Amino acid sequence: MANFNLNKVILGGRITADLELKQTQSGIATIQFTIAVNRRFSGKNGEEAQADFINCTAWRQQAELITRYFRKGSSICVVGSIQT
Repeated sequence: MANFNLNKVILGGRITADLELKQTQSGIATIQFTIAVNRRFSGKNGEEAQADFINCTAWRQQAELITRYFRKGSSICVVGSIQT
């Protein structure tokens, strides 16, 4: 039996705060940001909406691209892996 791990997530949401590009001590670009991902569920009053807030980190060229083209409130689609 093959041994492999599958940890891939695709999230679509809105950026919740202003973005700030930072550099590590070795000069690698990085950014940490949070996206609000809406989800609907059936509640007592019919269909209701809630948001999950997901912390994200991007590195190198992806971090620079996000900082250049996205702002607070921008819609964004993130493809990555979950680490807890």
